[in-house]
Amino acid sequence: MELQAAIVLVIIFFLLLAFSVPVSFSIITASLVTLIMFLTPEFGIFISAQKLVTGIDSFTLLAVPFFILAGLLMSSGGIARRLINLAMLILGKVPGSLAMTNIAGNAMFGSISGSGIAAATAIGGVMNPLEEENGYNKAFSAAVNIASAPVGQLIPPTASFIIFSAASGGVSVAALLMAGWIPGLLWAALCMIVVFLYGKKHGYVVKRDHLTAKVVLKTIWDAIPSLFLIVIIIGGILSGYFTPTEASGVAVVYAFLLSVFIYKSIKIKDLPQILTDTATMTAIVMLIIGASSVLSFVLSFTGLPQAISKALLGVSDNPIIILIIINITLLIVGTFMDMAPALLIFTPIFLPVVKNLGMDPIQFGVMMVMNLSIGTITPPVGSVLFVGCSVSDLQVEDVIQKLLPFFAVIIIALLLVTFIPAFSMWLPEICGLL
Repeated sequence: MELQAAIVLVIIFFLLLAFSVPVSFSIITASLVTLIMFLTPEFGIFISAQKLVTGIDSFTLLAVPFFILAGLLMSSGGIARRLINLAMLILGKVPGSLAMTNIAGNAMFGSISGSGIAAATAIGGVMNPLEEENGYNKAFSAAVNIASAPVGQLIPPTASFIIFSAASGGVSVAALLMAGWIPGLLWAALCMIVVFLYGKKHGYVVKRDHLTAKVVLKTIWDAIPSLFLIVIIIGGILSGYFTPTEASGVAVVYAFLLSVFIYKSIKIKDLPQILTDTATMTAIVMLIIGASSVLSFVLSFTGLPQAISKALLGVSDNPIIILIIINITLLIVGTFMDMAPALLIFTPIFLPVVKNLGMDPIQFGVMMVMNLSIGTITPPVGSVLFVGCSVSDLQVEDVIQKLLPFFAVIIIALLLVTFIPAFSMWLPEICGLL
């Protein structure tokens, strides 16, 4: 039964993807055909329709549209330049400081906007020309921007962990959000080490005039309101004032007030388009979530996750080997599949495996999001890779060589998160979330 289900499910799913059928419809069709193999067509259709609806009937998932709206408000709210100024102020005349500013800007802006693509576009669009003016190698600048753009997928607030929570059956969202901090900062820090060494070798040092106290204070003051969003959300969740879902609503209100009334970078007439974009993106994500609920039922009904778990554990009894296999699989998946469908499809498959190995679901959630984030900057079809190259007006082949050192340190960060639980479990534990 498991073998038949796996063959039909995989063949139909990838065949439909090859014909450019949207991911959600590919999932539903493949799941329905597989289900009909073992049930009557009427009952199979009834179950599929029921799971499609109940899959998105969740209070936790209400956070998704709110975080999407908050991210769009902040992305359109002119905060990129303010965050860049703050990062430049802190990094000063350190070798490679402009490229480090790109990394810091991507980490801050990516966490607020919740999108690696948005970070690569907003921060890279400002920093790449500035770096070129200061003598930086153009391909190197593009590589820095691309390598650090996905960091915001790990640093809260991020919708990725909310989706993982839904796919895993209710792992604590608050614990996942706190668990992402150290891996995200580790990713950014290791990329900064590469930049520092490269900048020192090539003499990339910014020559600037002495900063007055007035300029310093103004730079900090301009950036504080944007960064305070993270403080409100994380502080509110940890203190128990509101749930992650309620935090997403607070984020929308704060982003609206900040962008419209404080920075005044969004006009009231711009809101209909922002709301339309939010509705469109929400519909896409929710349809994928609903479709993945149908798939989850099919996987559970056919016993496919247990069969895969048994097969993987049969390959080796060494947890290191199995975790490396899972990592490689997720890295490959991340290159051609978006974060949300990948989380929803592969979480129910691999979660039973890592549980058998003794890995906590929270650590696995961070490992999974990190893998899929790396996939977005990996050839041949990583989405952030292509956007970053487009922003820099370069071809992928022009940037790949400069990306290799960053890939090396990012993989080191991934291995540390995979095999040392403290990197993802320490903060949730001291915050009392485990």
